[in-house]
Amino acid sequence: MDKFAALEPTRLYSSSASATNKRASRAQPISRWIGKLPADIHLLVLNHLPIPDIPAYARASRATAGLSRDEKVWERRWNDLSITRHALDDTLDDLESKQKPKASPCSPPTIPVDDDFGDFTSAPRMPSVPSLSAAFTSFAFTDASPGKQTFRTRYTRAHSILNKCLAPLKQPPHAVLSALTPLIGESLLSQARSLRLLGLFLSPRVQPVRNWDILLAALKAAIDRFDVSLLTAFDAADSRGDEVVMREAARASWEVWPGIGDWEMGKVWAEKREILYEQGRWNPLANFTEENTLDFTPMDEFMASVIHALEEHGTRAVFVFPPAAGVLIGFAERVANEVVGEYIAPLLTRAREISNALYLTAVAASFRESWRIVDLLTTLSSNFSHKDKDKAEDVVFMMFEPNMDEYLDEEIESLKQAFEVICKEWARSTLALTSHGLPTQAQQTRFLTAQNPALMKRTVLASFTDMLLLPVTIVPRTVGAGVVAVGGAVGGAVGAVGTGMVQGIAMLNPQRWVGGTGSVNNAKEYTSFGLRDAEGEAAIFEIGADEEGGDDGVDESLTARYTVSIDSTNTAATSFTPSTFGTSQTNVASSTSTAKATLAPTGNLDLLLSLDVALQLIHADRDALKRLEIFASYPGHYGIRVRETIEEAFCEMLGVLCNRHLEKGFGIATERMNSYKPAEHEETASVAPLLQFFELVHIGDTIQSMVQVFFDKELAPYIDKTDFLNVVVREKKRFENTLDDCVAAGLNAGTQVLMNQVEHIILTLTKPREYYPPEDAPLELGPTQGCTEAIRCLDMHCKLLKGSTSKEVLEVFYQEVGIRLLAILQKHIKRQIISLNGGFQVIADLNAYYSFIASLKVPNITADFSHLKMLGHVFVVEDAKDLAQIVRDVTRYGGAYRPEDIYEFIQRRADWKKIEKTVDKTMYNLSFKEDCIVC
Repeated sequence: MDKFAALEPTRLYSSSASATNKRASRAQPISRWIGKLPADIHLLVLNHLPIPDIPAYARASRATAGLSRDEKVWERRWNDLSITRHALDDTLDDLESKQKPKASPCSPPTIPVDDDFGDFTSAPRMPSVPSLSAAFTSFAFTDASPGKQTFRTRYTRAHSILNKCLAPLKQPPHAVLSALTPLIGESLLSQARSLRLLGLFLSPRVQPVRNWDILLAALKAAIDRFDVSLLTAFDAADSRGDEVVMREAARASWEVWPGIGDWEMGKVWAEKREILYEQGRWNPLANFTEENTLDFTPMDEFMASVIHALEEHGTRAVFVFPPAAGVLIGFAERVANEVVGEYIAPLLTRAREISNALYLTAVAASFRESWRIVDLLTTLSSNFSHKDKDKAEDVVFMMFEPNMDEYLDEEIESLKQAFEVICKEWARSTLALTSHGLPTQAQQTRFLTAQNPALMKRTVLASFTDMLLLPVTIVPRTVGAGVVAVGGAVGGAVGAVGTGMVQGIAMLNPQRWVGGTGSVNNAKEYTSFGLRDAEGEAAIFEIGADEEGGDDGVDESLTARYTVSIDSTNTAATSFTPSTFGTSQTNVASSTSTAKATLAPTGNLDLLLSLDVALQLIHADRDALKRLEIFASYPGHYGIRVRETIEEAFCEMLGVLCNRHLEKGFGIATERMNSYKPAEHEETASVAPLLQFFELVHIGDTIQSMVQVFFDKELAPYIDKTDFLNVVVREKKRFENTLDDCVAAGLNAGTQVLMNQVEHIILTLTKPREYYPPEDAPLELGPTQGCTEAIRCLDMHCKLLKGSTSKEVLEVFYQEVGIRLLAILQKHIKRQIISLNGGFQVIADLNAYYSFIASLKVPNITADFSHLKMLGHVFVVEDAKDLAQIVRDVTRYGGAYRPEDIYEFIQRRADWKKIEKTVDKTMYNLSFKEDCIVC
C-alpha cells in the first residue's frame, strides 16, 4: 500500500460562475470595438458623414484613421456619385483633360480641407510610419499599391476634378454658365452631361463641401437657364424642320434632366401636334346606317388619318428623342386617350341605345380598330424590345379600360338572352309542329335510315369542324367590303364542306358562320332557320360518301339530296322534300320508314332534340368567344376577368344545352316510352318510341361530339385541360355525366318497352296448340312465328343502338335485354301445355333464342341461355324415371336451376298426370298417397 500515492480530489463539474464566464466569452462579438462602440457603428456613421468631416474623424485615433480608409466607406461614396450608373466616366475624363495644370504623377490627388487657422498647411506627405497629426492634414492617403484602382482612389480623383468646377457657381446667376463654359466645354451634350455630373456631386448624399447646399441652388438655377435655352433652340429647329438640331437639343436636355416629374421638352413637343386638336373633323355617329346597323367605313377613315399622323410624328420622335425618354409612347398615349378614346365613347353610347348586340359588336370592332396603333408602334423602331412592346400594348389597354367592366357584364347577359330566345323558339316550333301534325319523316330517320350512321356522324363533325375554322368578321363593313374580305373564304368553305351537309341541319351553312359578330343585330338572329341563296331560292345540300372506299362499305354512288325550305317567319312550316333516295336500304330503314308521318302525343320523340338547336347555341357562344378573344391578351385584373368571362360563357352554353335541351328532351322521351302500350298498336316488328329514342341517342351522341370538338378547338388554348378543379373542365364533365344518365334512364325505359313488345309478340303470335300439336300433324323443326318475330324485333333494335353509344352502355343494354328475355321465356313456357312432339318445337325455339343471344357476345347471358336450351330436353324424355334423374341432376344446368325449378317446368308436360307418381317416387323415394295418412 505504501507504493500507491493518495489521490487528490478533483472537481468533476465546473462551477456555475466559471461556466457563465465561458459562455460570456463565447458570446463576445467577432467584430472589434473602437472605444465603447463596435466598429460597425463607426462605419455606419462614416457612411452618412459629410466629406469635409471625415479628416477630423480620422484624426481622432489610429483606429479611426484606419477605419476611415475602409473600402466599404468609399464604395458607398463612389456609388453615391452614380458616375458608373449614369455612364459619366467619359465626362469625368473630359473635365480632367480640360483642367490646367494637370496633377503631377508623383503626388497623389488631394482634396483641400477647410483650414481656418492654417495649422495644417505645411504638413509633410505621409511617411512610412506616419504620425496622427500628419496623416490627415491634407486628406492625402497613399495606397499600398499605387497602380491598383480602389474605390477610395476613384472617389478622390473624382472629388479633386469636380471640386475645381465649383468656383464659377459663386458668380451671379446670369454669369454662371459663361464662367463654366471654359471648364465643361462648348458642346451642348458635353455641357449637359457635365452639369448633370456636378448635380450628382453636390447632392445631399455626398455633401462634398461645407456650402454644398448654396452651390447646389446656384447650379440648379444655371441648369434651368440652360434647359430654357435648349427648349428655345429646339422650338426654332422644329419650326424649320431641322431634325439634326432638334436631336442635339433633345439629347442635351434629356441628359441634364434630373429625372423628377415630366420631361418638359418631350411634353411641349407632344402638345404642339395638331392631331390632338382635330376631334371636330370626325363624326363618330357616321358609323351607323339609316337602318341602325354598323358600318365602320367612317372609322376606317378616321383611324387611317390617326395612323398617318402617328406615323409621321412618331418617325420624327424616334429619330430626335432618346429611346429612354419614352416620348413616342407618351405621344401615342395622348393620341389614344384624347383622340381615339373621345371618338369611341359616343359611338359606344349610341350603339348601346340601339341594342345590346350592336353594342357588343361595336366594342369588339372599336378595340380591333384601335389595335392598329400598337401595330404601328411596333414597326416604327427597329430596336423595339419585348418590354417596349408591352408598353405599346398598354397604350390601347389603358385607353379601353373604362369600357371593359360594362362590356364583360353585357357579354354574359346578352349571351343568356340569346340562349333564352333559342330555347323558347325551339319549344314554340316543336309545339307548333305537334299541334299541326306536319310530316317530319325525313327528320325522324336521319341517322336510322343511313347505311352507316357512324359515317354520317363523322360527316357532320367534319362539316362542323370546318365551320369553326372559318374566319369571323369582327369589324362590320359595307356589303361590298364584306364580299371582298370574306367572299373567297366562303366559297372555299362551301366547296370544302358542301358534301358534308346533312338534311335538316340548317346551321351547317358556312355563310352563317362567316358573318360572325359583325352581322348580329339581335338575339333572334341565331334562331332564323331561313337558308336561302341570294335569289331567295332554298339552298340544297348533299350527303355524299366523303370517306370513300373505307371499312364502312358505303356505296359511292348513293347520295341523298334534300331541299330544305324553312320559312323564317313561321318556323312551324318546315318540310323536307327528298329528291333522290337510295333504293338499297337495310331492313332497319324499311322498318322505320313505316312509322307514322303525322305526330301523335306518344310519337315523334326525335323532335325533342335538334342538332340545329345545339349548333345555334354553339354558334352564339362562338360569336361571344371570338369577341372575347380580342381582349384575351389584356394584362392584370381585366385579363383575369376576360378569361373568367370566356369560361363563364362556355359553362353557360353547356348548362343551357344540358338542362334546357338534352335533359328535358330525354326526360319527356322517357316518360312517353313508359306510357307506351304495345297492345294499342298494330305494328309488331318495331317499337316506334324506342326507334325514335335511338334517333335521340344518335343526336345526343353527335351533340356531345360537337361539344368536344368545340372545346378542343376554341376553349383549350385558354384553360388547362388536366386541371380537374377548373370550372370549365368540371362543367364539361357534368354535361357528359348528365347525358350518360339521360341515355341510361331512357335505355332502361326503352328496354322495358322493347321487352313488353317482345312479350306481346310472343303472346299474340303463339298459337294455342303451338307446343301441343295433334298426333298426326307433320313435325316441323323450325322456330315458331312468335319466336321469329320476337327475335327479328330484338335484332333490329339492338343493331340500331350499335354505334350510337359507348361499348360499356351497349353491353349493359344487351345484358338487360337478355335477362328480361330469359324471364319472359320462362314465364311463357310455364303457361304452355307441351307434348312430346311439342317439346321438339320448344327446343327449336330455345335454340333460335340462344343463337340470337350468342350473336350479342355477352358471356353472362349466353351461359344462361345455354342452360335454358338444355332445359328444353325435359319435354322430350319419355321415361319417367329417366326424367326424374334429369331433374335431380343439379350439375346438369351449371347450378342455374334447382330441382324445384325444373320440377315446375316438367309440370307443363301434357302427360304429367300419368308420370307424376313415378317422378315423385323416383325423386323423393315416397308416394304421398301411400305413405301419408290424413286424420
